[in-house]
Amino acid sequence: QVQLVESGGGLVQAGDSVRLSCAASGRTSSIYSMGWFRQAPGKEREFAAAISRSGRITAYADSVQGRFTISRDNAKNMEYLQMNSLKPEDTAVYYCAADSTGSDLYVSRRATAYDYWGQGTQVTVSS
Repeated sequence: QVQLVESGGGLVQAGDSVRLSCAASGRTSSIYSMGWFRQAPGKEREFAAAISRSGRITAYADSVQGRFTISRDNAKNMEYLQMNSLKPEDTAVYYCAADSTGSDLYVSRRATAYDYWGQGTQVTVSS
């Protein structure tokens, strides 16, 4: 089993930057890719970013490309999402996810590919 705990959310203004963190514990050696998903009120959960275990492969949703940067520190069992130039439409609960059944050769944008999830952290961007 893997446990994921997000932190770093809060209320910010448009244009601000925020860094989200995700701490993994348990069988962390089983984790391949990790990702960030978000869910805005009244909307479905959507993909934001993902990173392979080696960090060599990353993927971003078009809506965050160029503004968000995903990274991970395997030695510390941490994953991060640096969010810059935040917009009100970035307001959502952000979830950390981990995939323990995949590969280091690719990352998935599908929520169903991830078998462990954190409880989420709220990010609210005011205009």
